[in-house]
Order: sequence, then C-alpha cells, then structure tokens
Amino acid sequence: MEPKYLLDTNVVIDFAALKLPQKAYEKISSIIDSFPQISIVNKIKLLSFSNVPDQVEAFIKEVDVINLDDAIVAKTIDIRKKYKLKLPDAVIAATAVVMNLSLVTHNISDFNCIKGLKLVDSYSLS
Repeated sequence: MEPKYLLDTNVVIDFAALKLPQKAYEKISSIIDSFPQISIVNKIKLLSFSNVPDQVEAFIKEVDVINLDDAIVAKTIDIRKKYKLKLPDAVIAATAVVMNLSLVTHNISDFNCIKGLKLVDSYSLS
C-alpha cells in the first residue's frame, strides 16, 4: 500500500512557485494528482495571504481538507502539552498522527521532536 501524505503550507507554496528540486516537484505533483490532503489549518494559512495565487486557490478547491474532530483536538492538546509547539503546528502534526499520514514539509525542525509523527522533507523527495 502506498503511503498517504499531508501537505504542509510551505510545500504548497513552494510547489506553486516552482521552487522545489525537479525530483521533489515530480513527487509532489504525483501526490497532488492522486489524493492530496491538507489540514484545515493549512487551508486557513494558504488563503490568508493578501495575494493568493490562482493555482493555490484552484488547489484548495480540489484538495481533501481534514477538519478538526474530537480525536485531532485531543491529540493537539497532548502535543501542545508534551512539546510546546505553536497551536497551528500542533494541529497539523496531530492531524497527520491521527489520520496516519506522513507530513510533507520543509520545516522538519519544527516537527522532528514529535513521537509517532512520520516526516518527509519536501526537498528530499524522489
């Protein structure tokens, strides 16, 4: 079974801006073509920019946005207590853990302390 991924905000921005290395761009493209998923927090962050690129708005319309539920809220609280993460990062991490998704991000250092969270550096994908 192929792994499933949760895309972090920075991945969507870097993908839209064509900043990723070619192999990473191709892998993210295949993830987006198959079953892209983001947290509700990622949606809020992406749509909060003053000038949202058209391709990001189109992506948001097509992507599976994972909303908060009781399990994600409980895991967010647990992560905040254990690791002192900022609330948005804790929600994103909790979403990935609860949904058994690998979090694709370039901000590995923001999340690497969390036990049970599978991380993938967006710039190292191949």
